[in-house]
Amino acid sequence: MRNAFVVVHRWAGLFTAVFLFVAGVTGAVISWDHELDEWLNPHLFDARITDPQAKPLPALQLVEKLEAVDPKAKVTYFTLATEPGHTAEFSVEPRLDPATGQLHALDYNQVFLEPSTGEIVGKRYWGQISLDSENLLPFLYKLHYSMHIPEFNNIDRWGVWFMGIVGIVWLFDCFVGFYLTLPRASRRNVSVAGAAVSDATLDDLEAGPRRRSWWHRWKPAWQIKLNASAYRINFDVHRAFGLWLWLMLFIVAFTSVSMNLGNEVVRPILRSISSLTPDAFDDRTPAPLNEPITPKVSYAAAIDLARAEALKRNWTEPAGGAFYGAQYGLYAILFFAPGEEHGNGGMQKMLFVDGNDGAIVGGRIPWEGTAADIFMQMQFPLHSGRIAGLPGRVVLSIMGIVVAILSATGVVIWFKKRAARTTAKRRAAIAR
Repeated sequence: MRNAFVVVHRWAGLFTAVFLFVAGVTGAVISWDHELDEWLNPHLFDARITDPQAKPLPALQLVEKLEAVDPKAKVTYFTLATEPGHTAEFSVEPRLDPATGQLHALDYNQVFLEPSTGEIVGKRYWGQISLDSENLLPFLYKLHYSMHIPEFNNIDRWGVWFMGIVGIVWLFDCFVGFYLTLPRASRRNVSVAGAAVSDATLDDLEAGPRRRSWWHRWKPAWQIKLNASAYRINFDVHRAFGLWLWLMLFIVAFTSVSMNLGNEVVRPILRSISSLTPDAFDDRTPAPLNEPITPKVSYAAAIDLARAEALKRNWTEPAGGAFYGAQYGLYAILFFAPGEEHGNGGMQKMLFVDGNDGAIVGGRIPWEGTAADIFMQMQFPLHSGRIAGLPGRVVLSIMGIVVAILSATGVVIWFKKRAARTTAKRRAAIAR
């Protein structure tokens, strides 16, 4: 059985090694994506007009100005209040070209406006493959969860699904790797002074008067022998890091599956064992990318309807952001105070408004709902570390580096053992 698990661990590790190395390194960086992006690109994020008397224009007016400049673009997300000293950020998507039935070609999907005038100060295509300062952080972010696998057949989630499969293999391999660190169960016999004894007895003889317990035989797996050879240190690092940080590795692996394959795998499993509240975005079948749903309800109307519903529910948070999902025909109105968009890990109250008739079709409230609801809400905050604030983000950055180290050391172990097996086979052939 152990030999079978060795083979499984070997090939699971080789399959995931490159992808987990990349995901680990990028994950360590994107824990600070917003801060690093602002630092690298002050020309995009810093407001040009610093006059304290210059009041920002209403967000909906900025939306109108932006869409008037380029009728081919439609705003899909914006915040309703601008952080002091910052530009106003808008996410956009191409509109449908009625002449061709295809989406217009846009070379950008994110726009930065001077909030007091509506002047465009910068554009970029978030997630494009580029290493220049404007695109570096978005490139790394998308690389982290999709490896930039391109759209095919009007589906843009191939990379997301692939990394979800990598996560499943990694999750299973976490248990296999843990099992392989356990002391080997001895079944072969050896001879000492002409008597047949088990490996356990041999361990006792080697240990002298002190009987070696199961823990004493497992204890070396938790340690790194620094005065050993380079290969032994590499092996010890791979094994010891995997043991000491096993729970964190399991959490990161599981949450990666939950986020990449939430609707395809995790939510159906939860429904079979628990009660999961219906969710308009997760339960609707998305339209193809080239068939966006044009809303009959405007942003202004959707925001007003959501505010009225929030007032009925006695919510105290202001409406902070608005999103329109063209593949679902739904608005999501988010409620948070200015400046809290990035810091709470997506744990914001939100209401969903049907873009066709303005009906309130549910929403999401952090830490409320069934156990399954709360479980799903926690996946991104856990994966990003934001559930524990700044210390959690530090820990997740470290975990990204650990994942990269485990991937690299695992490949080194495989190369070394493969070379040893090749040498043994060659010597056997020579002997024959």
